[in-house]
Amino acid sequence: MDNPSYVTLSRQSGLQKAMTVIANNIANMSTNGFRREGVIFAEMYAPIPGQPDTMAMTAARVRLTDMSAGPLTTTGGTFDFAIDGPGFFTIETPDGPRLTRDGAFARNIDGELVTLDGNRVLDDGGAPIFLPPDSASIAVAADGTIDADGQALGALGVVEVADPKTLIREASGLFATDDVLLPSETSRILQGRLEQSNVDPVIEMTRMIEVQRSYELGSGFADREDDRIRNLVRTLGQQV
Repeated sequence: MDNPSYVTLSRQSGLQKAMTVIANNIANMSTNGFRREGVIFAEMYAPIPGQPDTMAMTAARVRLTDMSAGPLTTTGGTFDFAIDGPGFFTIETPDGPRLTRDGAFARNIDGELVTLDGNRVLDDGGAPIFLPPDSASIAVAADGTIDADGQALGALGVVEVADPKTLIREASGLFATDDVLLPSETSRILQGRLEQSNVDPVIEMTRMIEVQRSYELGSGFADREDDRIRNLVRTLGQQV
């Protein structure tokens, strides 16, 4: 494989990763609290063997998460919560505590507040939240304080991380981190509302078309380069 082929292959590989990220964004347009991703392309210079020049190659190694807030929708659900601010809900999973912006919760048969996947929601002390099954009214204040029939039960655990770059994306809109979790002083809880995905379908579809066209151009160049090499080999073979 010669130099133009290496350069083209590196470009095509990066575009394929970008297409995968865009497709995932589009697939999660309706996922509560989902944060869109982007790909950052980097240009690398590699020396050409036997020559003083270098060739530029492309790599898509960084996936950037857009942490901007998504639009809010009113549901009126008792166990639907949205966060106005930079905080995250904390939940308990089989792999340890995780963070999420998806506040679509429910009360299980044991009276615990859980996600729709069955993971327990944690309070500000890191413990599961118990809601009396016979409670006629559940209210959550802007500061996360939970009230059942006029009796305070605790508060939702809404936290921030010192460095958002430490957040590691996982399935179902969850984030893991090894960073210290800090109480989110600037976040407010809105009961009866949910945060939607921050994916803009128009932008994502436009980007998908751009990446697809760029990939097709690269494929066409690779085909022409392959034909050129084949013709060169065939010509040299005829001259021997």
